[in-house]
Amino acid sequence: MLKISTPDWVKDAVFYQIFPDRFAKSERVLKPNNLEPWDSLPTTQGYKGGDLYGVIEHLNHIQDLGCTAIYFTPIFRSGSNHRYHAHDYYAVDPLLGGNPAFYALRDEMHRRGLKIVLDGVFNHASRGIFFFHDILENGPHSPWLDWFTIYDWPLSAYDGSKPANYEAWVGNRALPKWNTDNPQVRDYIMQVAEYWIREGIDGWRLDVPFCVTSPGFWNEFRQRVKAINPEAYIVGEVWWDSRNYLAGDQFDGVMNYVFTEPVIQFCGQQHLDFDLAVTGASYDPYPAINGVHFANKMNKLLSLYDWEITQAQLNLLDSHDTPRLLSIAGGDKNTVKLATILLMTFPGAPSVYYGDEIGLPGCGDPDCRRTIPWDHPEQWDRTALDYHKRLIAIRKQYRALRRGWFTQLHAGPFTYAFARHLDGETVLVAVNVGDQPETISFGTDGRLADGAALTAVYGEGGAVVAAGQVTLTLPARDGVILV
Repeated sequence: MLKISTPDWVKDAVFYQIFPDRFAKSERVLKPNNLEPWDSLPTTQGYKGGDLYGVIEHLNHIQDLGCTAIYFTPIFRSGSNHRYHAHDYYAVDPLLGGNPAFYALRDEMHRRGLKIVLDGVFNHASRGIFFFHDILENGPHSPWLDWFTIYDWPLSAYDGSKPANYEAWVGNRALPKWNTDNPQVRDYIMQVAEYWIREGIDGWRLDVPFCVTSPGFWNEFRQRVKAINPEAYIVGEVWWDSRNYLAGDQFDGVMNYVFTEPVIQFCGQQHLDFDLAVTGASYDPYPAINGVHFANKMNKLLSLYDWEITQAQLNLLDSHDTPRLLSIAGGDKNTVKLATILLMTFPGAPSVYYGDEIGLPGCGDPDCRRTIPWDHPEQWDRTALDYHKRLIAIRKQYRALRRGWFTQLHAGPFTYAFARHLDGETVLVAVNVGDQPETISFGTDGRLADGAALTAVYGEGGAVVAAGQVTLTLPARDGVILV
C-alpha cells in the first residue's frame, strides 16, 4: 500500500493568493500608455499594470499579515490580463517585469522564509504560443500538427461566426487544448514543470487538471517534480470530491471548495445574495444551512481523505474564480469574520485572497479582481485587517491548530464547536452565526479534566470544565477560541 506523504511545510503554512495584474505596480517596469486607471473598476480585457516588483515592495504587508506562502495566478507571457492564455511557459510576462523580476521576487521571498507557488496551465495554451502559431502560419504543413487536435481547414482561430475547428478548452477558440496523448507534448509540459522547480519555486497549482485525461499524466508529473524537490507542493484546481486525485500518487491537495461551500452557507445565513452565490461556478454556497447540517458536511469532508492529505488541503473562502465572500454576503462583515475564524482553525492550509484582509468587495469576474487601493488606505477596513492578523497569529502560535486532531464537540441550530488537540495542547473553537447571544454546553471528549481553566485568546470570557462539560455564552455573529 502506498505510503501517503505531503510537504511538511504546507501543514504550517498560511497562503496569500495574488492576481498579479491587480495587486501592486512599481516604477521599475516600463509601462505602455493604454492601461486602465488603477482605481477604476476592472474590465474583462483591460490591464492595470501590476507587476512582480510591486509584489516585492509590499511583501512587508503580506508578512505583517502573517502569511508564509504566496500562490500566484499565472505569470507567464500571455495575451490576457489573467494570463491563463500562455504564449511562452519559459518567459515571465514583460508587463510583470519579465524573468529578472521573477528572480528578484524569488530571492527576496526565500530570504524572508516565504514559499512561492506558481499556476501551471497545462491543459491548454493560446493561439499565440509558438507551436500553435506555426500551424496558423503553415496550415497542414506545420510540423506541430499533432501537438493539438485539428478537425478541419482552414483554421477558424478568430472568426467568431464559425465554430472553432480544433479542440479548444470549453470551445473557447482562444485556448487550443494540448494533445497530451502525444508523448512529445507530455514531455514538453513535464520539462516546463521541472524547469521552474529547478529555478526555485516551491510548488505548482494546477489549472483544471481534470480536463487532462491522458492515462498516468499526473502520476508522471508528480514523480518528475518530486524527484527534483520532494517537498514541492502540488495542488489541483478540483472543486469537488477529489479522492481519485488524492491517493498519494498525484496531488498533495486541492483547492478545497468542498470546505468553502458549507462555511459560506453556515456563516452567511439570511445575508447570502442568491444572484452572486449562484454564479455557475462548481460550488453551491446557497442556501443557508443550520449548524447540524454544517456539522454533517464537515464530518463528511474530514472523512474523505487520509489525514496526511487533509492537512495539505488548500482551504479558501473565495478566489479569482468566485465573487468575494463580502459581496456574496451582501456586505455583511460578520459573515466574513465568522468564516475567517473557521478558515484559520480548521484542518488544512488556509488561503487568503488578496484584499480580503482589508474588506475589498467584488462580484463575479472581472469584478472579483479589483486592485488594492494602496494610495487610499482610508478605504481599508481596519477591523478586518486586525482580526485577520489576530487569527493568523493564533494559528501560528498553537501547533494544535495547524497539525492537531479534530473533534466535533457541539452542533446546534446556529452554533458549532470543535477542538483541535495535539501533544497535550487543546484548543476549543466555538461560533454563533445567529443574531442573538447563545449559551451552549458540551462535553470535552474526556480530554480535559474537571477544573481545567480555558482562557480566551480570541473573543471574550473563559470557562472552567465542570462534570466533564464546558458552558459558553457566545455573542451574536461571532466566535471564541479557548486554550
